[in-house]
Amino acid sequence: MRVINFNPGPASLPLPALERARDELLDFQGSGMSVMEHSHRSPEYMAVHEATLSLMARLLEVPPTHQILFMAGSASHQFAQVPMNFLPSGASADYLMTGVWSEKAFDEAKYYGAPRMAASTVRPDKRYTRIPRQDELRLDPKAAYVHLTSNNTIFGTQWHDFPEVGSVPLVADMSSDFLWRKFDVRPFRFIYAGAQKNLGPSGVTVVIADKDYLASGRKDIPKIFRYSTHAENNSLYNTPPSFAVYLVRNVLEWIDSVGGLPRLEQWNREKAALLYGAVDRHPDFYRAPVERESRSVMNAVFQLPTEALEAAFVADAKQQGMVGLKGHRTAGGIRVSMYNAVSVENVRTLVAFMDHFVKTRG
Repeated sequence: MRVINFNPGPASLPLPALERARDELLDFQGSGMSVMEHSHRSPEYMAVHEATLSLMARLLEVPPTHQILFMAGSASHQFAQVPMNFLPSGASADYLMTGVWSEKAFDEAKYYGAPRMAASTVRPDKRYTRIPRQDELRLDPKAAYVHLTSNNTIFGTQWHDFPEVGSVPLVADMSSDFLWRKFDVRPFRFIYAGAQKNLGPSGVTVVIADKDYLASGRKDIPKIFRYSTHAENNSLYNTPPSFAVYLVRNVLEWIDSVGGLPRLEQWNREKAALLYGAVDRHPDFYRAPVERESRSVMNAVFQLPTEALEAAFVADAKQQGMVGLKGHRTAGGIRVSMYNAVSVENVRTLVAFMDHFVKTRG
């Protein structure tokens, strides 16, 4: 029996995508071997590779000015690789600080240039409870780029409207809310997203970037670290994480089959409304620290009156088949990650549990 998985990542994957992988695991399309065993240059794998690129481009309406790449590793690799490619020595880049992951990206950039905090909403207790307003941004028009983290899994904040940054290249880490809805790719010169939230398993990171921007990266770094190398070789310069790409394809086909990104956005907004509705119904028991306009659709965080009650909440939920609800060690409390594969009915089940928990423990 499968549990209801609210883990923050690696996270729940659509059951049809997993079932297809199970059915094809030992014999991929009659080839007598797993897709994991095929050469990455075989016709069988190349068909998967191209289909994944094509389907992602169609679902997101990626313009011809941009290219999709599959990078081995995690978004944390991109924290270093972005400035390695696009931050000249001694130059500055603007970072919008909204959580732990933007802090980590900022720290990696220090190895290559002079990153600057162009905005920060950190509180004295080192927590974040909101996204900065446009009028709070102190952007440098000469910055090499502006970097933001679109969604913050630990503290539960999210950019619902992306900032205006003028002519400076806009770079975004979208690891934890990529594909929750359709958005306009064109304002971004560079997007990266680890797959293990909404897209597939860990081990592959998707990049969507302006082709000219990719070509403009530094050439005095090893070839393997140049985005231009991977762009020129269609993400096949080195052996790609082929099974991860295959699973991404399965997930994209599931997204397409249920109605695409407009349908996912509808479901995701419904899930968030249900969850935050339960929190707001019991403000003396469930405390949501994030300002309403900054609340994440993907990761809802809240606290209970005591740590003992929080531990009981997590334990009781697990007994009822719901896992992954303990908050990050940095923030504590409860965290509910409602990625694409978490259904509306899954969230209804949790909300019913929350209402009952108040009655019995409040």
